[in-house]
Amino acid sequence: MSYSNTVFRQMLQMIPQRQFVEAVAASRANRYTKHFTAWNQFIVNFYAQVSGKKSLRDVEAGLRVQQSSWHHLGLKNISRSQLAYVNSRRDSQLFQGLFYRMLDRCLKEAPNHKFRFNCPLRILDSTLVYLCANLFPWARYRETKGALKIHTLLDYQGTIPSFVVITDGRQHELKVARQLDRPLSPDSILVVDKGYMDFEWFHDLHSRRITFVTRAKECLNYQILGQQPHNKDHRLISDQIVRLKVWTSRQRYPGNLRLVTWHDDERDNVYTFMTNNFDLSAKTIAEIYKARWEIEIFFKWIKQNLKIKTFLGTSPKAVMTQIWTALIYYLLLSYIKFQTRYTFPMLHFTRVIREALFLRTDIINLLKLSPARIKLPREPDGQRLLFNSHEFY
Repeated sequence: MSYSNTVFRQMLQMIPQRQFVEAVAASRANRYTKHFTAWNQFIVNFYAQVSGKKSLRDVEAGLRVQQSSWHHLGLKNISRSQLAYVNSRRDSQLFQGLFYRMLDRCLKEAPNHKFRFNCPLRILDSTLVYLCANLFPWARYRETKGALKIHTLLDYQGTIPSFVVITDGRQHELKVARQLDRPLSPDSILVVDKGYMDFEWFHDLHSRRITFVTRAKECLNYQILGQQPHNKDHRLISDQIVRLKVWTSRQRYPGNLRLVTWHDDERDNVYTFMTNNFDLSAKTIAEIYKARWEIEIFFKWIKQNLKIKTFLGTSPKAVMTQIWTALIYYLLLSYIKFQTRYTFPMLHFTRVIREALFLRTDIINLLKLSPARIKLPREPDGQRLLFNSHEFY
């Protein structure tokens, strides 16, 4: 990377631009467009996300101050009316596709998880983003509230979202969970909470050789078949092999299940975990479910530090575009962190980037890391800047 590049341009260089251009050409998203292309739209929305702008007027004013950098970014003109128009009309699936292309690049750099087993560990959950029902009538959730629900499959390896579905707030989690065919490979481990309790779905996971770990409900009716052999651990209360007793439940899940009753010394609580895995130790099962807390931290972080609670537009496409851009920004931060072995908190990283967005310095120097301690970020294979290419204009 050249030291004459701004930090913002260096970040954009890490985005899979060529694949995005191909997707834009295939969808003809730039037809009838003279200047404000899909890539220009992404640049402006990405700038608004990184800099934390609260309104279209703030975005326009902030970019006009940096007009000397427009040539290097590929921008020709910017106005809030242009941005509002394209955000409300251009399909947000373009940016959804860009998110998954960035995800593929990010997964290659993600560190391994701390568990001894080599199986992929995934955590599934959802969170609500509340909206004003008067401004977002298409997302009505309650009589006076609107809401979107972000369903996320978190990859514990690197703590990055590997599958995201955005629905209205009334959509049930299980309906989205049943779509998890592609992201979940055989021999992977899936962690869910009690809200995903559905024995038919659990049986489908089991038939695909996917391990599930969840908490058993207090009303679970079962028959004890035996005990699992276990090492002595004062936190382990019981480790049972059971079979469902209710006829309808047994029809949906005819196989055996394992119930691990565990005492959490930190919170002084007793939990009962349910799984179809009979090989891992009871301690490992308890630690796997404890890892579910990572997705709660992820949801809290993106709500507090990304612009996904206040929006620059009120149309469905504008809202979806902003959310996908925020998630792309999160992946990009993770990508840089993985490659540079950045040890400080992600929040510190975002603050540094925001303050130095248009400085002409290398990101490595910006993070104040010694080159002897890190691996320099690599230019993606075949990647080159396309800002001045005719494909954008």
